[in-house]
Amino acid sequence: MRHGLIKVLLGVWCACSLLLEAQAHNFEDLSQELHATVAELASKATIGVALIIDGQDVITVNNDRHYPLMSVMKFHQGLAVAHYLKSQHLPLNTPVPLSAALLKSKTYSPLQEHYPPQDLLLPVSDLLRYSLQLSDNVACDALFDFIGGPGYVDAYLRTIGATDFAIGFSEAQMQHSKAARRGNWSTPLSTAQLWEMLYTTAKTDQYLNFIFTTLQSSPTGKARLPAALAGTNAKIAHKTGTSGREDDGRYLAINDAGVVLLPDGRHYSLVILVTDSSLSVAQAEEQIAKLGRIVYRHLSATHDGRESPVLQFAGQ
Repeated sequence: MRHGLIKVLLGVWCACSLLLEAQAHNFEDLSQELHATVAELASKATIGVALIIDGQDVITVNNDRHYPLMSVMKFHQGLAVAHYLKSQHLPLNTPVPLSAALLKSKTYSPLQEHYPPQDLLLPVSDLLRYSLQLSDNVACDALFDFIGGPGYVDAYLRTIGATDFAIGFSEAQMQHSKAARRGNWSTPLSTAQLWEMLYTTAKTDQYLNFIFTTLQSSPTGKARLPAALAGTNAKIAHKTGTSGREDDGRYLAINDAGVVLLPDGRHYSLVILVTDSSLSVAQAEEQIAKLGRIVYRHLSATHDGRESPVLQFAGQ
């Protein structure tokens, strides 16, 4: 899929989001239930929801604020890494240097637990798996160094029409600055639009296909959106994000975002971002799963007969 067509696809979403939301009349009951469920928790957390149904209908809840992404931004980074590789005609096994100093970081990193602190060369594909599947902070920052920093991610996503987001800080910067942790942000709908773009273009782009299938194999966040699909034949590609507790005892972010593939070929992109939360991680995860179950219950039982794209991905 050519870069220009990706820009057109996402640009249409950004330009028409209000119109699309008006078209969600067939899902009025779903919208009302999502709003009511979120409202019940208003005193304990701010929860933003964006749902894009088969690329045609949009429902949002509390979409008018900036939600800290935390590690959900690794999804945004993955899209930019895919573009960088494609634009430079580089394969997914292109080696990336990791310094011994980077492997001594005081941060969450299964990668640095696996490798001794010495200079390494690892393929981009391995770093993407660590970053996207395991939320590895060292792998994420190595990828930032490889493509030119967070600014490259922000600039690229804007060239394809993304708005209402900002990517400006590495994991190392977020670790040491509260302002930086709030500096990587998005509205729920902006992130949902990027998931919709990924779903739409991955079949014909080997780099984006790798990103999508890698996110389908994520073991993190099982109690979040994947829990909503337990016991069903639906499949999900998703990326979580979680902060530590802030000084006031609240959580800055407990998030999940992804695409759900229904057995009949329909799909939906769902983003749930929880911020300024007095809920524990487990309690917030329960609420994310609850909202996910509401969406699945309505959409698995509802089909208005419209044709929707049926894309099969490697690993599906």
